[in-house]
Amino acid sequence: METQNETAAAHVGGIVDDARRQPRFALAVAMSIKSRTCGMLEGHTVDISESGIAAMLTIEVPVGEVVELNFTLLFGPVTIHAIVRQRNAFRYGFQFFDSNAMREIIQSTCRQLAVQRSLMSPDSQ
Repeated sequence: METQNETAAAHVGGIVDDARRQPRFALAVAMSIKSRTCGMLEGHTVDISESGIAAMLTIEVPVGEVVELNFTLLFGPVTIHAIVRQRNAFRYGFQFFDSNAMREIIQSTCRQLAVQRSLMSPDSQ
């Protein structure tokens, strides 16, 4: 019988390469992480894309673990499952893998951040 982590890894395994093709946007909001191995953790986001989010954490979470992320974006609160894809010191990369309703909030936020970025860019003047 597969564990939840193995099922999630299989579910998102085919889209790992795609994750880097989406633009990332700076985002600094508080985040809580529910980890099966570490319990409840607190952190803060660094950046976001439509397929994932980076965050700074002070407690080590195993790469490959499925976690539940909770944070608030411009268009509302988000609770979404993600897999820990990478770790570099205290910075973690999470890849989203479920919840169409939450993806709509994330996509709307990314679109808004893209507009804000283009308005602030010297090339847009």
